[in-house]
Amino acid sequence: MDLRLLIPIFDPSVPDWALSARLLRWLTFLWLFIGLAVLFSASYPTANDEFGDGFYYLKRQLIWVMVGLVGFNLVVYSPLRYLLGVSNWAIFLLLGAIVLTLVPGLGTTVNGATRWLSIGPVPIQPSELIKPFLVLQSALVFGRWDRLSWPDRLRWLGIFSAILLGILLQPNLSTTALCGMSIWLIALAAGLPYKYLGGTALSGICLALLSITFKEYQRRRVMSFLNPWNDWFGDGYQLIQSLLAVGSGGIWGNGFGMSQQKLLYLPIQFTDFIFAVFAEEFGFVGSLVMFLMLASYATLGLWVALSAPTLVYQLIAIGSTVVMVGQSLLNIGVATGALPTTGLPLPLFSYGGSSMIASLMIAGLLIRVARESSSAQVIPMGDRVL
Repeated sequence: MDLRLLIPIFDPSVPDWALSARLLRWLTFLWLFIGLAVLFSASYPTANDEFGDGFYYLKRQLIWVMVGLVGFNLVVYSPLRYLLGVSNWAIFLLLGAIVLTLVPGLGTTVNGATRWLSIGPVPIQPSELIKPFLVLQSALVFGRWDRLSWPDRLRWLGIFSAILLGILLQPNLSTTALCGMSIWLIALAAGLPYKYLGGTALSGICLALLSITFKEYQRRRVMSFLNPWNDWFGDGYQLIQSLLAVGSGGIWGNGFGMSQQKLLYLPIQFTDFIFAVFAEEFGFVGSLVMFLMLASYATLGLWVALSAPTLVYQLIAIGSTVVMVGQSLLNIGVATGALPTTGLPLPLFSYGGSSMIASLMIAGLLIRVARESSSAQVIPMGDRVL
């Protein structure tokens, strides 16, 4: 029987906290705790210099953590069929918010990019908040691809394209690339024909090249990545300072709180380049431990995906793992000079409310799949397919 025609039903006599769910929960909390500690160290000098309070950014981040944990628990304790039911509404709502950022006077511009909307004193970043719902909806669409008519397929492909185009126009090439790759990998895992996947990949590459061609600052970033020493105090400054931080950590690191580059040398050291501070303070050994943590998370994500009872649930697990681990590797690649400089945060590390909420919700999705996989008895539900 085709698992795509099945839906899990829960037996209350079966415990729903499987080993994989428990391990993922504690690994998420460990990741979050380390991230808060590193954020405190990385942000203390700047916070003390700007506000006279070294705890300023940490205290604000803790507020966002509390909000994110509410979303985390809602996801972990809500059946996936309900989450899938609201994902399409959330997609349309957040797509509208992305469009609003492009309206002059409504979006908030920071460092040349208009990615935020201000709700009173609170800034939100729709392109971050849409990530968990993008995972849910793309898993639902591609998990039911064979059962959808071509008009339905084209409608959802158009919606996904509109989301990516809206994010690209902010401009936010890095988040566009991450979301596009996540959707593409979910489609690949769903078994879509290679001719569709190949054409989509080629279109995405052409769109990225087009964006780099017409956006001068993106072109400068690529050139500075290739040789940052050509412009020491201009476009290459940030990457050079990051490389100095990473290299200064040596084998064992300089010790917690002892980074020198964070002392107003390395720009945005507690957001996009927070890994450079981590590497300087904990060295090669600490960085290796972090890679082992990411590898463990990816392994658990694969374990959950393989044990999921339906294709849609498998794709949710794969998409959640891709976003959490893939975004982390992209951020680390930027900080170490392996990739061009982008504005992609390190999940559960970088300062930012929208990123924290989205990351905790995505982690919650993976845990929820693990919980339902452990307690599911599968029965046919005809056309009521998830």
